[in-house]
Amino acid sequence: MAKEDAKKRQEKILRDIRRAGSGEYETSWDDGGVILKQKKKVNVGRGKLAKAAGGRFELKVRRDLEEKGRIVDKWSNNIDLEENSIIPAKKKFNFFSKVMTIGTGFPDFISIKESHEGAYSIIGVEVKMNGKLSKIEKEKCAWYLKKRVFSEIWIAKKELNGRRIIVKYDNFAEKYPKFLEQ
Repeated sequence: MAKEDAKKRQEKILRDIRRAGSGEYETSWDDGGVILKQKKKVNVGRGKLAKAAGGRFELKVRRDLEEKGRIVDKWSNNIDLEENSIIPAKKKFNFFSKVMTIGTGFPDFISIKESHEGAYSIIGVEVKMNGKLSKIEKEKCAWYLKKRVFSEIWIAKKELNGRRIIVKYDNFAEKYPKFLEQ
């Protein structure tokens, strides 16, 4: 057993060294010379493009909501499901660009509009280009609705009309009713 484990470890180290020497992978090292991460350069480029496209779509959703007469702001809170409470979202620091990212909460936006005299509609809006939420995101949405933090939660998704991008909204309660029953 120990020989097999040592052989597998050795094969992994040799594979990592070959990858690091090739121009196909981006490799990061620690201070001791140990490989921390290896990512395919092709995937790194795809990730950058996807992140930029997601940011552009988020701005498009915000403009669309504002055109509909809603007041929109970034939601800077998150939920700790274990503690069953709302907590401030963690700020992310990009070491390379020396920029602190604020507004990493869930959902992405809070949208407010007066529905009738003295009463307001407060809606959480999560922006997903494909319109699909993960299981944890579904649980968080259900928590917000059960605790009556938001009157509704909308999932903004992208739809194409030819080459034109149209923003469509799905109501969480209608799309995922079983999460509200739990």
